[in-house]
Amino acid sequence: MKRIITLLLVTFFALGQAVQAQTGVSPEVLKKHVEFLASDSLKGRKPGTPEAGVAARYILENFIKAGLTPLADNGFQSFYVVTGVDLGGDNLFTFDGTGYKLKADFIPLAFSSSGQVEAPVVFAGFGFDLELDSLKWNDYEGIDANGRWVMVFRADPEPDNSESAFIPFSDLRSKILTAKDKGAAGVLLVTPRSMEKDDQLMPLVVENNEVTAGIPAIHITRALADQLLQQTGYTVDSLDALIIKQKKPLSFELPGKLVTHTEVIQEKDQTVNVVGLLKGSDPVLSEEYLVVGGHYDHLGMGGPNSGSRMPDTNAIHNGADDNASGTAMVMELARVLAAQPPPARSIIFVAFSAEEMGLLGSRYFVNNPPVPAGSIKTMFNFDMVGRFDKEKNSISVSGTGTSAEADSILRVYEETLPFQVVHAPDGYGPSDHASFYSVNIPVFYFNTGVHMDYHTPFDDADKLDYVSEAEIGDFAVNLIQAVAGAPKPLAFRESGSKAAAGRTGRKLKVTLGIMPDFAGSEKRGLRVDGVTVGKPADLGGMLKGDIIVSINGLKVENIYEYMSRLSKLKHGQTINVEVIRGDKQEVLLIQL
Repeated sequence: MKRIITLLLVTFFALGQAVQAQTGVSPEVLKKHVEFLASDSLKGRKPGTPEAGVAARYILENFIKAGLTPLADNGFQSFYVVTGVDLGGDNLFTFDGTGYKLKADFIPLAFSSSGQVEAPVVFAGFGFDLELDSLKWNDYEGIDANGRWVMVFRADPEPDNSESAFIPFSDLRSKILTAKDKGAAGVLLVTPRSMEKDDQLMPLVVENNEVTAGIPAIHITRALADQLLQQTGYTVDSLDALIIKQKKPLSFELPGKLVTHTEVIQEKDQTVNVVGLLKGSDPVLSEEYLVVGGHYDHLGMGGPNSGSRMPDTNAIHNGADDNASGTAMVMELARVLAAQPPPARSIIFVAFSAEEMGLLGSRYFVNNPPVPAGSIKTMFNFDMVGRFDKEKNSISVSGTGTSAEADSILRVYEETLPFQVVHAPDGYGPSDHASFYSVNIPVFYFNTGVHMDYHTPFDDADKLDYVSEAEIGDFAVNLIQAVAGAPKPLAFRESGSKAAAGRTGRKLKVTLGIMPDFAGSEKRGLRVDGVTVGKPADLGGMLKGDIIVSINGLKVENIYEYMSRLSKLKHGQTINVEVIRGDKQEVLLIQL
């Protein structure tokens, strides 16, 4: 193997010498692109907005001007994202004949399912059913939740303990899933005083994901909850204080019947990846492809749940570094590479949309490639490459462990650079290259580091170092030319887990070792987009493309339910996982 790599490096080096003098990424052109994309007129390039459409057309125009051939639908690969949520006209809440006011007394959650429910109510404390070595707590013991509304408190019974064992199970979706497992017809969520002094309803904020709870889920005020509890002798405050003091569950049935109608409408908008092709010159190798990409979307006007680090500030998040810099780089690399003699392999240039919503654009591209599946051999990703730190005098290139040759190839071209290159082996990371790594494609991820303006309204075009970015671009040109012209494609190898539990904010004690579908595009369950060799899922026979529909007999319909199921499992435990594989259903035994 070492001999093969050495021979390849000789070829890479020779190619590098041939193209070294021909590179010419322009700081002025980079600046022009960033100033346009990060201008106030584009209002932060949020997917689905007219301004994002202007950005996409600008990118395509520059691809065509460079000499690329538009792919997909005349250069645009379209898909839909959830960009908003609203309440329909059919929202009603009546208890024992008394009606209550929408948005004043109650409000459906943004991910509530729509429907009509008439049923009695049970109170189930904080909504836990936990049977762990370190924590045993069952709020459902002694009550029958089947076919009933379940009233539960938000948060947990240890409000002053920042290290509470309850924290991983306290998110709303986990509580709703537990209630659903018990057969609940719907869930009423109440904010106890121990969590918040103010008795305010939660805002209706989109999650950028079309996955709903599966049952109606409604947030009600403490005042309304007290009305429901009136005949029990309890109030929300007395129950909250009693459970916290006694440190044990307290659950019971409520007299009366609750009638509700819920109607939550997801707003979906079309967005596009922008895709152009530089055709290779070799009759055979031109049917193999490299992808050079970066995302062009950003956070729009910011606000709650947008990803902004200043969520209370409503202002244009221009996203100059994140990621107008990477998009400008992709356009400039297209111009420079297209002006040179074409390499043996073909190169696809892509500006991805909806990266900030969870890598949705790159995931869509990987699942719907405009070229034959398996023909993409390497991916180069540029995300935040404009804020070069002269004190550190280095850039990061991640994914160097995802191919046998990457480290050695990089070193060939690093010798004459005015900066250092930090090699990071992992293929998984918080950007679009992760989508490609999950399907066994070697990746290179270029990044100059995070800064204080990251995901704030202050990430502006005048703060970028375009001269340094151009130097990084020249370095990238040489690497891309070398990989595109090599006699053999890079040899993929795994480097780091393909599982990405951290994206949900949950700390899991166990992992299957999979890369799940975060976009929620599969409606029958949770699609497996990658399986890590040697991890429990792989050893248990799980394959990429399997759709997980249950764990230990409990349904799994989306990423949230999968994470909640996993959070209750233990090391060493053997579980059964039901999957859909092709047109068949199979049960796998997996030891954690």
